[in-house]
Amino acid sequence: MEVLLWMFIAFLILVAVSITTVVLALRAISRRIRRNRAVAATALRTRAGFSRGPRRKVLALRVQLADTLDSGRAAIDLAEQSGGAHGELPRLFARIRAEGGALDLQLRLLESESAPSVLAVELPLAADRVEQVTALVRRLRAAVASGLAGSTDDTLGTLHSEMEREVAALAAGVQELQRLNRRDEVVAPTRLPARPQTRSASAVRRPNPTFDLKENRP
Repeated sequence: MEVLLWMFIAFLILVAVSITTVVLALRAISRRIRRNRAVAATALRTRAGFSRGPRRKVLALRVQLADTLDSGRAAIDLAEQSGGAHGELPRLFARIRAEGGALDLQLRLLESESAPSVLAVELPLAADRVEQVTALVRRLRAAVASGLAGSTDDTLGTLHSEMEREVAALAAGVQELQRLNRRDEVVAPTRLPARPQTRSASAVRRPNPTFDLKENRP
């Protein structure tokens, strides 16, 4: 009997440990999902797509606000990576992002609002605030784009000038090489015609003295 009791107690402990482990794992996964902006944005879009009525409008404003802040963050990251002058843009975007976070909290509060009269008043105000944040981020992105375009134009102009100089130097080198080749052809001596071979003195036929003496006899 005692053995069965201890086995039952061990089984309960095992079940409790398993449930605690599962709960802790789910909490850790939930925290990671919340920290992941891509997953959070996807979940928010899904909720906005399946919602109806004023709740859908609130979630649509949250989606717009999140997309706007993400685009601003991307612009600031590019400005910092380019190494160009970006002035006070990062500091200004930090303030915009802080205001956007506060506005998102207000929108999350409106999600749980059930009074139509309150929603009728607060929704237009919230939409106007989201539009203001969107306009600020657009101005910020335009400033970043202008800075990047300015540095790109300067770089392209410098590259164009260097390319023109290189092409001119290459053309001058080719012309000089052709001129040297023509001069070498003029200066090079022409080959003299081969001299005719002469017969050596030993090859000259000498008169036969015996024959000559016979001819001179009376």
